[in-house]
Amino acid sequence: MKNKGILYGIIAYTLWGVFPIYWKALKSLPPGEILSHRMVWSFLTLLGVLAVSRRWGWVRPALRQPRVLLTFFLTAALLSINWLTYIWAVNAGFIVESALGYFINPLVNVLLGMVFLRERLRPWQAVAVLIAAAGVLYLTITYGALPWIALTLAFTFGLYGLLRKTAVLNSLEGLSLETAWMFLPAFAFLAVQQVNGTAAFGQSSPLIHLLLIGSGLITALPLLLFGAAARRVTLITLGILQYIAPTLQFLIGVFVYDEPFSHVQLIGFSLIWVALVVYTGDAIMRQRRRQSRFAAPVSGISRDGL
Repeated sequence: MKNKGILYGIIAYTLWGVFPIYWKALKSLPPGEILSHRMVWSFLTLLGVLAVSRRWGWVRPALRQPRVLLTFFLTAALLSINWLTYIWAVNAGFIVESALGYFINPLVNVLLGMVFLRERLRPWQAVAVLIAAAGVLYLTITYGALPWIALTLAFTFGLYGLLRKTAVLNSLEGLSLETAWMFLPAFAFLAVQQVNGTAAFGQSSPLIHLLLIGSGLITALPLLLFGAAARRVTLITLGILQYIAPTLQFLIGVFVYDEPFSHVQLIGFSLIWVALVVYTGDAIMRQRRRQSRFAAPVSGISRDGL
């Protein structure tokens, strides 16, 4: 069971990691049009999944709860900003900086937990956050500007995760409601383009059509695999697997699309990688201590019984 969960997680994060190749194939289209197609086809894909699995029981209760609708309207807005920023960044030649955003996302989550959930920073978590902040500050000073793409991706996804953590719907149902919020404005935008004769759909190559339609599947599939993995493996394992995606994105940006990666960037990235090692090491050690505490009483009872 655990091995299957690890496999699902690896596939999910690998799919997320090779996203730049997919969006690069649609580079000829405006980011807003790509985003709108992703929203429309994601919603239709998820409707199909819900129909096949017959998971409609959540719809009516959700529609009767304004708090649930508002929460998922906000998560849909954050996800839209995240998706648009990422698609634009990839096609504008900023895959490496996009990868940086997802490298620092776990540390942003720690900060958001401290601010909004009143979680206390453990000492090594604090060290990791400070090292990562030093890396971001170094990149800001050397470039003369904030790495706004990375920070936008990290904070929108971090806030998205924060809201979803307190939401009542599971992954599939939640994403279905989010894409439902996205569907009407995205469909209206594409309809206006179609009427004006400026739409890519119907006027592009068969490959472009296939990629646009497939954007729904490539959005839903890794999320479904991630949900399956999350039910089978520990959060520590998922925390380690999550670095597959930004690592692949980084390698694709540097070695496939020849994006520049200077010694200045290397120093900044290295600080953030060190921060992630500290953060992950602390999480692993904490998990081991917790397991040993649970195991200790059991062994004590056994000795008394003997």
